[in-house]
Amino acid sequence: MVAVAAALGERTRDLQRLKAEYDNYRGRVHRDRLAVREIAVANVLARLLPVLDAVAEAGRNGELTGGFLRVARQLEDELAALGLAAFGAPGEPFDPRVHEAVAYRVSDGVERPVCAEVVRPGYRVGGQLLRPADVVVTGPPAAR
Repeated sequence: MVAVAAALGERTRDLQRLKAEYDNYRGRVHRDRLAVREIAVANVLARLLPVLDAVAEAGRNGELTGGFLRVARQLEDELAALGLAAFGAPGEPFDPRVHEAVAYRVSDGVERPVCAEVVRPGYRVGGQLLRPADVVVTGPPAAR
């Protein structure tokens, strides 16, 4: 009887280990699938950035009207639903990790470099940077 109880205990522990390994495997597969999805979405969104730039330029030139305006808004809404977020605004502190300086202006009126003008917005999806914002930087004379 003792041998049967010992064998049953050993088999129970084996099953518990096997179940734990399977649960860990399922968790890894789920995380890997999410990572692959995020990479795929980021790749597609990165390829659409020139389209967004063209739409923005058309909007600045007053060429977005009627149906084209509705299409542009719908495109922006759908891309935002996928996690695409634009960034870069005048007055933001300059951060070389997410901003690319295309010009630098010296000013005694600022204590540290700031984005004075956004030439082209940056984009990110989730925590991934797709493109830095191209900005004109205004900074103090010593920071140059």
